[in-house]
Amino acid sequence: MMNAMKENEKVSYGDVLCFAMHYWRRRPRAGLLLAVFMFTATLTDAFIPVYTGRIIDALVNRTATESGALGDALHYLVIFIGLGLGHTLLRSASSATWNWFSVNNLYDILTEATRKVQRFSSDWHANAFAGATVRKITRGMWAFDMFGDTLFIGLFPAVIIMMSMTAILLVHLPAVGMFTAAMIVIYCGTSTVISIKILRPRFQASASEDTKVGAALADMITGNATVKSFGAEEREDSLFHSVATGWKRLAYRAWMSAEAANLIRGILRITMMGGMVGLTIHMWRMGAATPGDIALSLTSFFIVSGYMRDVGMHIAHLQRSASEMEDVIVFWLRKDEMLDVPGAISFRAGAGEIVFDNVSFSYNEKVHIYDRFSLRIAPGERVALVGPSGSGKSTFVKLVQRLYDVQSGEIRIDGQNVAGVTQESLRRAIALVPQDPILFHRSLAANIAYGKPGVSMDEIIAAAKKAYAHDFISELPKGYETLVGERGVKLSGGERQRVAIARAILADAPILILDEATSSLDSISEHCIQKALKELMEGRTTITIAHRLATIRAVDRILVFENGRIVEEGAHDDLVDREGSHYRRLYEMQALDLIGEDYRVRAAE
Repeated sequence: MMNAMKENEKVSYGDVLCFAMHYWRRRPRAGLLLAVFMFTATLTDAFIPVYTGRIIDALVNRTATESGALGDALHYLVIFIGLGLGHTLLRSASSATWNWFSVNNLYDILTEATRKVQRFSSDWHANAFAGATVRKITRGMWAFDMFGDTLFIGLFPAVIIMMSMTAILLVHLPAVGMFTAAMIVIYCGTSTVISIKILRPRFQASASEDTKVGAALADMITGNATVKSFGAEEREDSLFHSVATGWKRLAYRAWMSAEAANLIRGILRITMMGGMVGLTIHMWRMGAATPGDIALSLTSFFIVSGYMRDVGMHIAHLQRSASEMEDVIVFWLRKDEMLDVPGAISFRAGAGEIVFDNVSFSYNEKVHIYDRFSLRIAPGERVALVGPSGSGKSTFVKLVQRLYDVQSGEIRIDGQNVAGVTQESLRRAIALVPQDPILFHRSLAANIAYGKPGVSMDEIIAAAKKAYAHDFISELPKGYETLVGERGVKLSGGERQRVAIARAILADAPILILDEATSSLDSISEHCIQKALKELMEGRTTITIAHRLATIRAVDRILVFENGRIVEEGAHDDLVDREGSHYRRLYEMQALDLIGEDYRVRAAE
């Protein structure tokens, strides 16, 4: 059972193993087959020194003309070759099984981590670097691959070979076997302590700096237009160099620590080799060992040493991969704040009535927005939200979309509590045109059809025409198949806005949210699109966050927000005619371009 975890909590070895087992046990047959192949392949490797010794004894203890000498040598040679061939074939079979097993697990991790992160709350995404998130997922995926490789392809056969070779030596050369067992314990114990106490924290620090490098690089590249506009390339280079220098220092420290650990392991292996061969020579001198036993001892060392040499590397890789998996494990363990309630049903779109019923909401203990706030927006009503920054306008539309949950009270749309329906079905019933629309690096046709996939090209063109986007799209070399670049960077602000409006037109949702949707347009396009929006708003509940008051003359009701309360409401003409009204004061300041210092301070707040 996995527990919720926040990003600042530490990941334990138990969490790493639970994460690995979560994916490994999905394919038990492949895992079992892999273990059988690897176990058998390793055992064949373990018996090669035995028959090496027997070949030597068959040749040394008898002359070439002695009866049966050549036959015995050839017999052992056939077994020797068979063991080598069997090891090669079984190892190849285990590698093929592992490739299938591993690639499917990596696919699951990549898609499931992406799916989960995609559903994290808007607040989480607002506080996370996109580049760092991408880096955490991809690095965690490849670290999982290294983790599995290390255990199944590295440590598992190493443990088998060390146990089996020790057992064989204990049978044939007890003293050598006991010495070998002792050295294996010392070697593995030393490697483990070094890896846990020294290498792991240093590779963790290196991984953390690596994430910072990815985040800084993504931030700089994403903001390249701003960098160029201020001629700030050198400044950004300097900032990035400082981040990269931090990574370089910690990465070098971790790598040099691993190199020092390898030196210690090398000295232990040489000690082991000298002891094994020296003891066997001593036994030969005493008449207790044959030349074949010396060959057995020496060959056993080379085989065990080959696996042991990699044990140190495997333990280092295990520590490194466990460290680099931590971020994706945190995603896996994390329980997001915004979840569909158990048994949530699909939202049934209706006429578009919106009701706030005694709603209290705060982002945290210090930022309180609404306190028992109530409001009803009638089906098909066109409402504009007006007020200084921080007054509650943007929060209102975020709560309508259930990007946050309220602390008390209810928000109902068409009589359905938004907390009791699935988030995806709710948001499909709401079309949003933001002030700064973000487009995908896909074709213009795909971007327009995003809110209603599967529509025909004729419908896409019709929506583009209503948004006055068809003319500029038609002039592009590839027309509707033109790729717009990351976040729509290839288009002007006005062009992006028109594509976003076309997308909302095509979505045909009963509720429409406009965040000053014409703010990026020239006056001619704005006039045309205002007419298109007027047609679009007919029969739909429309909420407009208004920054330019001149654009909301035709709405049914204007709501003036201040400190999370509605201090005034009414039609444009009524509010303008009302002496001393907040709205009239705001309107006159904009109309006369006289933004007083008092309003500037309030807007900044």
